[in-house]
This record gives sequence, structure tokens and C-alpha cells, in this order.
Amino acid sequence: MHKSDKIFIAGASGMAGSAIIRNLVKKGYTHLIGSYHSKTLPEQKNLPLKQIRIDLQYQDAVNQFFKTEKPDYVFLAAAKVGGIQANNTYPAEFIYSNLAIQAHVIQASFENKVKRLLFLGSSCIYPKHCPQPMKEEHLLTGLLEPTNEPYAIAKIAGIKMCEAYNRQYHTRFLAVMPTNLYGPNDNFSLETSHVLPALIRKFHEARISHAERVVIWGTGSPRREFLHVDDMADACVHVMNLPDSDIETHLTHYPSPCFVNIGTGKDCTIKELALLIKDLSGFKGVLEFDTTRPDGTLVKRLDVSRLKNLGWQAKVSLEDGVQEIYDWFVNESGH
Repeated sequence: MHKSDKIFIAGASGMAGSAIIRNLVKKGYTHLIGSYHSKTLPEQKNLPLKQIRIDLQYQDAVNQFFKTEKPDYVFLAAAKVGGIQANNTYPAEFIYSNLAIQAHVIQASFENKVKRLLFLGSSCIYPKHCPQPMKEEHLLTGLLEPTNEPYAIAKIAGIKMCEAYNRQYHTRFLAVMPTNLYGPNDNFSLETSHVLPALIRKFHEARISHAERVVIWGTGSPRREFLHVDDMADACVHVMNLPDSDIETHLTHYPSPCFVNIGTGKDCTIKELALLIKDLSGFKGVLEFDTTRPDGTLVKRLDVSRLKNLGWQAKVSLEDGVQEIYDWFVNESGH
């Protein structure tokens, strides 16, 4: 990407999209367009970003945007996301919204001759009983985790759409599969958030209210990998900027997977994560695990050797990253 290219970030107000914008601005890109649906980005002086409100679930709105703006590059970070409870409660919304968003943006990118598109997926695309660590080649080798199957199927469809367009039309549509993300602009709702931001809110509120205990879903034994969203954004920009030779050899040459995992290659148990956040928050009470609640997949760790061979690896440690996002949440919450 040239610094003056027109770059479209779909889902600019979300955690992933806003991190990609921060990274692009830091690297000197000067012509950014970000879409939002219900939540705008905070106004920032001299930010080279044009914000446009679009509901990407509507094809006509997406087509009109692309015809008017003609972006050179697209980061497809828009998605409906949530934790186990949200996925269990709203499976229809998760599969419909994500299928609609990605289908419309990918098709419009093809019709308007976008140079490259980067689709953001999720590590939940892999089978429930996937070998560990999970490699790109493990896609579609087994049954999915039932608690987030509709979301995972939508993301798999997005990958296969990119592969199909590359195969038929020789496009350069790429995809990345990040592990569990956390960072600024995360969702801290106790009903719909992922585990790390939910724990940050629980422990902070427990400390403020002098609660005796914090209750955590499941047994605490599942192992998860966590990636700071700024690391993810840096990896996305790195992949988008790979030389043509790497793109053609490693990412668009069928049947080679068009996607790469993004992660740290390290994991921890939910209990270990909870104890880390407990210490950072200053909460003095006890942990209680509600074993009547689902654990989800027992182990999820990505094999990141493919991305490492393409010249990128994570930089932010879990301890430093959690401390940063805890401080950010406390500042945002006003406590």
C-alpha cells in the first residue's frame, strides 16, 4: 500500500477496526475511510479519517458506497461478535449478520477492482477437537464447538469466498484468523463480552463494591490464547503489505489456504487469567467457579509458524497488555 492510497476499514468503530486505524495512522497513511453502524469513533483532531455510516447488511448501501468512494484496499473488520452467552442466545443473528456483511463487502470489492482485501476471521473456525496447536490446514477436518457454530460457519464461509474469488477471478483477497483479542474499545458487557473484558469488569466492580467473591463461568481449566489488538492490527497491515511474490506463493495459490493465523503461540488457563486480573485489580475476595456453566473448547492455541515465516510475530506480553487494558477500562468507567 502507498501512503496516499484510499484505504477502507469496514467496522472502524469496533475494537479491531479502530486498532487498524491507529496502526495505519502511526505508519503515515493519509487517506482512510471508516464505516460504522451504531457507534462512531471518538473525534480526534487531524486524524486522516473520513467516517461514513453504513449498515453493511444491506447490499444496496454497500454497492453505493463502493461506487462513490472507490477504495484501493479494504480491511473487512466489521462483524457481529460476542462470547459464549451471546452466541448461545442469538445464533440466528450471528450467522445472518456475518454472512450478509462479508458477502456484500467481498462482492463489491471484486466489482470495483479493489487491489487487495483482508478479511478478519476468528480462531473458532477450527474443529472442537482440533490438534494443538491449530494449523491453517486443520480447517474443516472435524466438527465445530456447538456453542459458537453459527458464527464459526459464517467465518468459514468468508474464508472460502476469498479463496473462490482468488481461484476464479485471480483477486488478491486474503484472510487472517486472530486468536482471542483484547484491548481499547473492547466490549465490557457482562452479557455479551468475551472472557477477558468480562473478568476485568467483574473484578473492578467487585473491588469497588467490596464484594466477597467473584463468580466465573465453568471450571477455570480451559486454556486460551490472548492477543493484544494492537499486535493484531500490526499483523494485518504487515500481511496486506506483503510482496506480490509472497501473496501468490503462500496465500492465493489454490489449494494453499488464503489465510494465516495471528496469535502469540502461548496460552494460559482461565483460572490463571482470572488470578492475574485479580492481582491487577486489587480485589481481596475469593474466586468461585460455577461448574454448571459451559467451558467451551478445552484447549485453543494457534500455530503461528506460517505468519512468523512471513516476517511477523507478537510483541505485547499478556501481563503488560492486561495491565494496559485494565487501566484503560478504569479510566473509561470513571472509577
